[in-house]
Amino acid sequence: MFKTNSNISLILYCFLAIAIGGCSLLGGGSSKKNPRGQLVGTLDRDGFEMSAQYGMVYIPTGRFYMGQADENIQADQSNFNRQVTISAFYMDDTEITNDEYRQFMLYLEENPDYELSEGATIESLKPDTTVWSSDFTHHYGDPLLAYYWSHPAFDDYPVVGVSWESAREFARWRTKFLNDYRKEEGLLPFPSFRLPTEAEWEYAARGGRDNVKYPWGNPYTRNSRGCVLANFKPGRGNYVDDGYAYTSPVGVFFPNDFGLYDMSGNVAEWCEDAYIDSYNPVVWDLNPIYRDDSNDKKVIRGGSWKDIAFFIEVATRTFEYKDSTRAFIGFRTAMPHLGRNLEGF
Repeated sequence: MFKTNSNISLILYCFLAIAIGGCSLLGGGSSKKNPRGQLVGTLDRDGFEMSAQYGMVYIPTGRFYMGQADENIQADQSNFNRQVTISAFYMDDTEITNDEYRQFMLYLEENPDYELSEGATIESLKPDTTVWSSDFTHHYGDPLLAYYWSHPAFDDYPVVGVSWESAREFARWRTKFLNDYRKEEGLLPFPSFRLPTEAEWEYAARGGRDNVKYPWGNPYTRNSRGCVLANFKPGRGNYVDDGYAYTSPVGVFFPNDFGLYDMSGNVAEWCEDAYIDSYNPVVWDLNPIYRDDSNDKKVIRGGSWKDIAFFIEVATRTFEYKDSTRAFIGFRTAMPHLGRNLEGF
């Protein structure tokens, strides 16, 4: 009797499982393959899930207070504090290095049919090595002029002598380079690499901390052991107090809480935005960006090896002209995060 009841229960369980699994609950549902007159979306859509590319980190969606957290020694009243929200994106964990930029230049030389942006040439995209002499009056920069870009000893140092225009051309090439590979592998394209917006840069530099002066959080440029926390010009010009007279290899100093290195010091970094003094009152408070093709001033952030502490604060704003090349300006790239759709997996 017990065995017979068990068999009947098993048969009923299997019947229900088939009904529920094959035809939705009790056989009354619709699907994309059999919509039954319902709005269920289109067929044959691939699933998509983004992941951080090599050398990049994920920056989560969040809000922060953008603007000066402390004194403004420039006294320009242009950087008032304001709450801003930023969508998730990816960012290079270090500044683009000489060797990474060399990969770009080598590709252009080996692929003469590659179509550059209007006005760009291979020669104009090469780092300007003369900046090591021309940027500073009566300065002996000859060894760096001769070796900084070309010698393997500097492969892991940030590329400098690159204009805003060249940095954007690098991002454009990097997009094509990645998506050409993805196309060969039958994968969906990723969104474009680009320079970070000014707001993205500051949000990322803070590492999830509000109202701080530096990426490491506290208002001091040294840790409890007296070690300098970034590559800049401490005191009244003690350049070597941080261990390096000029730039340092990327990633030498501790990262912030997002895993980003050298957001303060080493080299200042190009941002996508045009520069205006009245930035905060003008732009929107969700993913702000200030675009103005007629404005040749472009934002740089983060300060550099030659700057005093004020300029390496996460909120300090300054600019350089878009066609300028400097021994203290480099860049890193960013990429939007598109989320995911697992329908096809």
